[in-house]
Amino acid sequence: MDRPMPSPTRLHLPLYLLACLLALIGLATLWYGLGKPVHLPDAASPTHKLQCASYTPFDKDQSPFDQPFRLRPARMDADLALLAERFQCIRTYSMTGLEAIPQLARKHGLKVMLGAWVNANPVDTEKEVDLLIAAANANPDVVSAVIVGNEALLRKEVTGTRLAELIAKVKRQVKVPVTYADVWEFWLQHPQVAPEVDFLTIHLLPYWEDDPRGIDDALAHVADVRREFGTRFAPKDILIGETGWPSEGRQRETAVPSRANEARFIRGFVAMAESNGWRYNLIEAFDQPWKRASEGAVGGYWGLYDADRQDKGVLEGPVSNLHYWPQWLLASAVLMLVMLLVAGQPATPMAALLLPLLAAFGAGCLGLWGELMRSHARFAGEWLWAGLLAALNLLVLAHAALALARREGWRERVYAWLEARAGWLLLAAGFAAAVSMLALVFDPRYRSFPTAALALPAVVYLVRPVLARRAEVALLAFIVGAGVAPQLFLEGLENQQAWGWAVVSVLMAAALWRSLRLRAG
Repeated sequence: MDRPMPSPTRLHLPLYLLACLLALIGLATLWYGLGKPVHLPDAASPTHKLQCASYTPFDKDQSPFDQPFRLRPARMDADLALLAERFQCIRTYSMTGLEAIPQLARKHGLKVMLGAWVNANPVDTEKEVDLLIAAANANPDVVSAVIVGNEALLRKEVTGTRLAELIAKVKRQVKVPVTYADVWEFWLQHPQVAPEVDFLTIHLLPYWEDDPRGIDDALAHVADVRREFGTRFAPKDILIGETGWPSEGRQRETAVPSRANEARFIRGFVAMAESNGWRYNLIEAFDQPWKRASEGAVGGYWGLYDADRQDKGVLEGPVSNLHYWPQWLLASAVLMLVMLLVAGQPATPMAALLLPLLAAFGAGCLGLWGELMRSHARFAGEWLWAGLLAALNLLVLAHAALALARREGWRERVYAWLEARAGWLLLAAGFAAAVSMLALVFDPRYRSFPTAALALPAVVYLVRPVLARRAEVALLAFIVGAGVAPQLFLEGLENQQAWGWAVVSVLMAAALWRSLRLRAG
């Protein structure tokens, strides 16, 4: 008697369950790999206070460009109380509205390096300088030094001669040391400034330099510049007035922002500075979201604490690049499950293997895109762009999942609807890739790589090409493909984020090219 043939569902089940297990392991590996704690030697402890940190009094919803601008005394009081636990002093950048800082610093046992904001407007500058002089003379027990201007030469808002005059004016009227602060190269370009100051305040930010330094070379670069200045300008002392590393943002050549790299740099720098007896000020106390508008996403993430005044783990203890990795793992696993429920039963043994892997890949890409936008999106337009690309990914994922499934009833109707619009989905993905490529070739400095947002459409429509409007597809394929080499040249061949975007761009160009071939056939 012949045995009955096993049902297709029973044949598919072992492969399907194995693929589900592999998919979940892949998601767990992805998110834990991003978020696993890194252990480094501590830089601070309750019994070891660090020297100084830059402080600006803005809350996370504030900007110095707000009009009318109102500072929050309770916020400043709480901020200085928190900083007094870790630091001996703070550095400020402006006087306007900060008249209460010396009093608050006294209350919490902090010293202050007071800064006056010098710009191209002589009236504003004179007002700042006068306030600086008055505050220094009224608070000699708290004010340890005054800083006449911050990166005004870098911004080309004053000449070296004018700056020297302002410094001389302040020196005649205060009893504390007087300095000026700028990126180290500008001290060399404007030699008339150094003779006027009591000590030089130099900024050393390896991430932002014209030749960015990766985390492995950053500390050695800082040490080299500090030693050169110490020799060249002796016997005047050198204050490293700003040094630090960003915890979020786009990679610049070999310089990769991350919390672990920020902790590695800060802890290594503090150990090096204290062993050499260097004076230093870390940038900065708290993340400043408002800086993202002018400096890109990375500008908002130089703080030792986040914008909510929560410890980022930069100074002591284990540090994680992705504190919320368990939540992202859960969200990705749930999205994967939802897509598997939408697809239903796989159509073939191969589909049983591929469907969970596809769902996990799509869920992982969407999670990575969501995490990137959480920290990088700055304006309503960027949030809209992020939402549209997320919606595109969901449609592409549903389309690809249903293509692998046994479709009946509503699944067949949804698949038919998506299949009829697949060409438009490809064009939308190609358009997003082309716009992103043009931006990254012609205006890349403050832009992030949208790799995670376009990886899924590129892979899906490369493997399974769809018909689309020929002229538009050809133009998009040309733009995306032609931009790969220039953007790699601009970013440097050691930029892993640029290589990730280049790979996705090549896949997208190939998917568009396959659409052209499909139409030709």
